[in-house]
Amino acid sequence: MARVTLQGNPVDTEGALPAVGSKAPEFTLVKGDLSELTMEDLSGRHIILNIFPSVDTGTCAASVRAFNQKAAGLENTTVVCVSADLPFAAARFCGAEGIDNVLTGSTFRSSFGKDYGVTFTTGPLKGLLSRSVVVIDRQGVVLYNEQVAETADEPDYDQALAALDKD
Repeated sequence: MARVTLQGNPVDTEGALPAVGSKAPEFTLVKGDLSELTMEDLSGRHIILNIFPSVDTGTCAASVRAFNQKAAGLENTTVVCVSADLPFAAARFCGAEGIDNVLTGSTFRSSFGKDYGVTFTTGPLKGLLSRSVVVIDRQGVVLYNEQVAETADEPDYDQALAALDKD
């Protein structure tokens, strides 16, 4: 279990993020067209998992926009924006915002939140995902992880991207 805050109030998650240097858990997510996106589909590429509660909140939307902008210049890297939102919501948001440099993945048919230790188990967002970033190398090893201490804050984009330079 990890403890973060939501507007200063403590909330717990199901577990802990995969450790730096460990093999990242396999995942299956659902894309906007209802097809599946797996970690295997991204094999041989760097993966940045931008994990958040819901694209329909200001901070979550800001993280998708920021990673979309930053992803445009990344070589051999895929950014996947992960939430428990239905795939339709993510597709609607990305279409309306002109976001096309990231993929979106819904956890609504998967164990992703449990496998990555990010499902809220207490508080008003119980069942949604804690704001986190996991950077995975081309061999599936975790290079960087961050579970944002205050859910209302944005992740440290620069630190996440700097992890790619070390690989």
